[in-house]
Amino acid sequence: MKKLLLFTLLTFSLTVFAQEKLTEGIVIQKQTFTSSNAALNGQLAMLGDMQTTTYFKGNKSRTELSNPMAGDVTTIIDNDKKEMVAIMDNPQLGKKYTIKKLDIDEEDLKNITVTPSEETKDVLGYTCKKYDIVLNKQGVESKLVMYTTDKITALSDQTASFGGKVKGFPMSIEIQAEQAGMDIIINMEVTEIKKVTVDASKFDMTVPEGYEKMDALK
Repeated sequence: MKKLLLFTLLTFSLTVFAQEKLTEGIVIQKQTFTSSNAALNGQLAMLGDMQTTTYFKGNKSRTELSNPMAGDVTTIIDNDKKEMVAIMDNPQLGKKYTIKKLDIDEEDLKNITVTPSEETKDVLGYTCKKYDIVLNKQGVESKLVMYTTDKITALSDQTASFGGKVKGFPMSIEIQAEQAGMDIIINMEVTEIKKVTVDASKFDMTVPEGYEKMDALK
């Protein structure tokens, strides 16, 4: 009986923590890539599972990705400045960076269809709302299923291009797209959330020396 009571109390405390609104901390997300095409699936397997780490504090966030195939990519968003910088050290492209405004062009928004759903999903104790999203870019259609929570105030580069049509931080995403006529499925899900103090230096948007500017990613 005591063990059952202790388990119940622990479960309750975890639920309370999970539903608390977080304005500062760290979010860790896992990404996997698959395809029904055997050749492409073999190439995707070489990428392995990717892990991204997002530091957030108030209206600022920093996301870091590191992978032997993709290289190192750091994205910093400052919502006060309405600006985002992406800094990458890619094995093929070399050291590059882009800076873009968060303002979304109305023409780009015409190619995005966002449909909110009543369906929800539990991720790490957070009740997440579902969005069905269709993107049309240069004649190629991509479909996304995204689950978000309003309990984490971190800014996300994954939703920044939707012009405010998606509310909350994405806890789970499935993307169905095509590459050269072959299907590709990308699954992303948050695996850990840390309620910690984040140093302001994490959000310094100064580009390190040795990086060359490239056109903003579309």
